[in-house]
Amino acid sequence: MPIPEDTGSPLTVLVTGGSSGIGRATAVQLGARGFRVVLVARGREALEAAADEVRVAGAAAVRVCPADVLDEEAVAGVVAATVAEFGRLDVVVHSAQVMAYGRIEDVPKDVYERVVATSLNGTATVARQVLPVFRRQHTGHLVVVNSLLGTVTTPLLGSYAVAKWGQLALARVLQQETRDEPGISVSIVQPGGVDTPIYVQAATYAGVHGSPPPPVYSAERAARRILSTMDRPRRVVQAGVFNPLITAGFRLLPGVYDVLVEPLLRRLAMADEPVGPTEGNVFRSNPAGNAVDGRSGAR
Repeated sequence: MPIPEDTGSPLTVLVTGGSSGIGRATAVQLGARGFRVVLVARGREALEAAADEVRVAGAAAVRVCPADVLDEEAVAGVVAATVAEFGRLDVVVHSAQVMAYGRIEDVPKDVYERVVATSLNGTATVARQVLPVFRRQHTGHLVVVNSLLGTVTTPLLGSYAVAKWGQLALARVLQQETRDEPGISVSIVQPGGVDTPIYVQAATYAGVHGSPPPPVYSAERAARRILSTMDRPRRVVQAGVFNPLITAGFRLLPGVYDVLVEPLLRRLAMADEPVGPTEGNVFRSNPAGNAVDGRSGAR
């Protein structure tokens, strides 16, 4: 469903994970286009701060809806309230995610399961609520923000890789299951290293925090890729120039990839400062750590 140039009224776009990182950057750019933007994340405080930025950018309307994507009733309420107020829901950008560092044997069971559930079950929850709306409208676009780690793996990020592989499979199934409704699009956007707070907000049992792997892109650049996907829907969109090369190495030279991946990860994508075990924001919002950009100053 390409975004029409003249809709007669602003499009209504719902963004999960809208309080930080790629979701927040996307919401600001949607606001700059004059859309109506509904922001969803767990914490109201950070959502209100994001909403102020979206209003300043020029949004036709901004609504703040605190909700966890694992809470079916809450997500259903957000979608119903959005349709009741604006009459329709045109696009959903689903970017909510949490992360944990550590070997599978070291990450606590509840942390591992929450990381996987947020991505996999959270995406299913969003799809169950928005696809029936799209079907009633005979139009709508679900954009799932996945990851390069939806197609490759790396040590110390096993829970996140499992989460993103599962999310990719689910999104591909959704693409297949909506083929009967030509007006509905499901797109998968796979960023590489993006400078957002998710790395320092993550749980860690690896002794250090992570950092985005090079080449590092800004959240704003990833958001522009999402908006271009809204303009011209595609099935899978890469948001990292080296993503295809890394994926090819993973598939075609698995032995070489496995030898190199952990040393490169530790050298290029792990911070130097030691940190004790922490759950990060896996179970609850950390408003103080939420922002569009992380620490690398990427552009």
